[in-house]
Amino acid sequence: MRVTVSRKAHFNAAHRLYRKDWTDEKNEAIFGKCSNPNYHGHNYELIVSVTGKIDNETGFVIDMKTLKELIKSEVEDTFDHKNLNLDVAAFKDLNPTAENIAVIIYNKLKPKLKNDLDLEITLYETPRNFVTYSGQKL
Repeated sequence: MRVTVSRKAHFNAAHRLYRKDWTDEKNEAIFGKCSNPNYHGHNYELIVSVTGKIDNETGFVIDMKTLKELIKSEVEDTFDHKNLNLDVAAFKDLNPTAENIAVIIYNKLKPKLKNDLDLEITLYETPRNFVTYSGQKL
């Protein structure tokens, strides 16, 4: 039996969507107001889902306390109340779109999990706009 368990988290962060190699006009044409040179912010909602076999001894797929601590140390402490463009090294040369943020979160969490556990990240940038990433490569 494989079961998925999920934990919801929250962080607030500012960012600016833009490419350094484009003009301000092109960035504005592509990213609109999200390319504001003074940045803008979101109240991100994060759902971290872990899928695996139920451990016969504990009854857990993963101890939710462990998952909570992992999310805090790897995601909330890194992203919460930060300017993603300026304060988070992963976005030094990577546009901090919701898609890229989800992949970065996945890449931070996946190595901390047992190899037999699958991970899926769902990141809500707004209540109506969200992305999901589960490590699949093209």
